[in-house]
Amino acid sequence: MANYDVLALGELLVDFTENAVSGQGNPLFEANPGGAPCNVLAMLNKLGKKTAFMGKVGKDQFGVMLKAVLDELGIGTECLYMDDDVRTTLAFVHTAPDGDRDFAFYRNPGADMMLDVSEVNEEMIKDTAIFHFGTLSMTHEGVREATKKALAVAKENGIIVSFDPNLRPPLWKSLELAKEQILYGLGQCDILKISDDEVLFVSGCETVAEGAQWLLQHYGNIKLMLTTLGKEGSVAYYGGMQVSASPFLNPNTIETTGAGDTFCACILNYVLEHGLNDLTEDGLKEMLTFANGASSLITTRRGALKVMPEKAEVEAYIAGR
Repeated sequence: MANYDVLALGELLVDFTENAVSGQGNPLFEANPGGAPCNVLAMLNKLGKKTAFMGKVGKDQFGVMLKAVLDELGIGTECLYMDDDVRTTLAFVHTAPDGDRDFAFYRNPGADMMLDVSEVNEEMIKDTAIFHFGTLSMTHEGVREATKKALAVAKENGIIVSFDPNLRPPLWKSLELAKEQILYGLGQCDILKISDDEVLFVSGCETVAEGAQWLLQHYGNIKLMLTTLGKEGSVAYYGGMQVSASPFLNPNTIETTGAGDTFCACILNYVLEHGLNDLTEDGLKEMLTFANGASSLITTRRGALKVMPEKAEVEAYIAGR
């Protein structure tokens, strides 16, 4: 029996989100702990799972704050390293009126890029049920090698691998390199959570439905694939089945930061409780509905990592639809 339910590797950073306007008319930013892999872990902890994070922050005020937040949430920090020389990565989030976002990253370099192959803790990877990663840990050579090393350990030891491309174009030297690394990740995972935009980007298809079929045809290793469609809900592909669930559109939505990560966490939670074999159509529908509900709730809050909903809260929200 694995000691950890989910171990995630990747970025832990500060999302500065616009929160108000000063008396002088200047935007005021709130420093929200963030980073997709840790958002996923934070929601899993709310669902009663045991998690740990592998990555790097700077030995600065933001890095100290981020470690304290993970400790407070109960996310394991045994493999959270602090860099003496490189600062914690920062992201400034501009929110559009409909809640969508643009990111400006301060990461050239950022501490999350400094994770080294030698810092990959093989024993911890062997001691988890699911290993989760994205592509922000594949944008630069050093951290890319660390990610590939961790993946190799996970694969050799029969650990379930979960992948969320989480494409952020400004962080890549070229979109060609981004596509190359996403395709690599696609070839490694058992569970894939991918957005509609990312499906179109990697497949080159004109519709998400065509792109999803292209992915399934080219990557037979993927046992469970989830496509998120924003305001159109989500779709699960499993064992020849295709199951859709409608979204929970909330009039109180203020921003979409962390919605995909919340969704992903709920999927991983379902797999932890039901396995990856013999999933049913009804089960997949139940899984998607819970994930859609949880991701809708997080859009009503600023940030994500510290404000994930409780299981009972999600259940009540779904029941009151």
